[in-house]
Amino acid sequence: MKKWIGGIAGALALALSPVVMADTAAQPRQQVPGYYRVMVGDLEVTALNDGHVRLGANLVKGMAPEEVHALLQQAFIDDASGVQTAVNAYVLSLGAHVVLVDAGSGGCMGNTVGHLPQQLRAAGFTPEQIDVVLLTHLHPDHACGLTRDGQAEFPNATVYASQREADYWLSEEIAQQQPEEVRGVFAGARAAVAPYRANDRFKTFNVGDVILPDLDVVAAYGHTPGHVGYLFNSGPDHIFLWGDVVHSHAVQFMHPQAFMVFDVDGEQAVATRRAVFAKTADERWLVGGAHLPFPGLGHVRHNGQAYAWVPLEYGPMTRPAAQPLSEPAEPAPASQVTDAPSPAAPVVEPAHESATAPAAAEPAVTAEPAATEPAVAEPAPAAP
Repeated sequence: MKKWIGGIAGALALALSPVVMADTAAQPRQQVPGYYRVMVGDLEVTALNDGHVRLGANLVKGMAPEEVHALLQQAFIDDASGVQTAVNAYVLSLGAHVVLVDAGSGGCMGNTVGHLPQQLRAAGFTPEQIDVVLLTHLHPDHACGLTRDGQAEFPNATVYASQREADYWLSEEIAQQQPEEVRGVFAGARAAVAPYRANDRFKTFNVGDVILPDLDVVAAYGHTPGHVGYLFNSGPDHIFLWGDVVHSHAVQFMHPQAFMVFDVDGEQAVATRRAVFAKTADERWLVGGAHLPFPGLGHVRHNGQAYAWVPLEYGPMTRPAAQPLSEPAEPAPASQVTDAPSPAAPVVEPAHESATAPAAAEPAVTAEPAATEPAVAEPAPAAP
């Protein structure tokens, strides 16, 4: 017995020795794969983390810099080297379709992003399974992941974007009106959709058009001219994937008037944010945000005259046993996309929005030219 106890004690001492501890510490550190699943009614939703970018706190406008810094400090966010900001996308399993909302950054924005393909595979999907890609807008952190080395990353997918968004970012004429440093964003958007356009797999729509059953397209203009969100409905349950309505959760829920220097129309982005916050809080929809801390899922609640973000807690996968998955119809081809609004189409669009896209890619409301803002990790006027 003494030998046995002595052996255990010796093994324990060895396990806790500095040599073993040093060997363990020397192993490379990495996070678990960046995906998270949740059921929304009968819909299986998988959040994917494409990585992160760092955004300078000075990119926030509509508030004094010292106020922004104080809010970040209250949220325990160090902004000395830029605020770490998630880049998220979402996969929805709809029975007959596997839908990807936003495609990540691809190789456009450095090595802290562009990880969506790995996360997709870790979550059990392959790029070939994706047959519908819905873009909230055509900024590089949402669209560049459509291609790899000039080829379609999702070879069996049809890609959808709003007509307003395509008319703006895919226009050579509008691109030539922009500062030289912004034209690359336009070129990147054209390159991202090029292989899909070549195979008639890039389609555009207007708000109110029917793309898939139980899906409403919601106008969320301002960040870009044709920015939209996607509301998926499953009986009484809903998830609203709102794209870039929020870039800084620590600031913009408490102060919706704060906008980003790279919003194409800052004033309209603020009006959209207020309308979306009110609607999602009143309706208690589950929300998925491209730049909310991963997995970017949660709820918005009223907080006096402002709002608060309530992240979704980690939980098990559950599915109502008596409600099997339905078989959705095929996505509408371009020739059959209708102008008839979905019966449950929500109205969160600001009343003052114009039917004509702005003619410039510069922020509409800024205290100083966008070019003077030192964007961290991405082009100043066209960040996430």
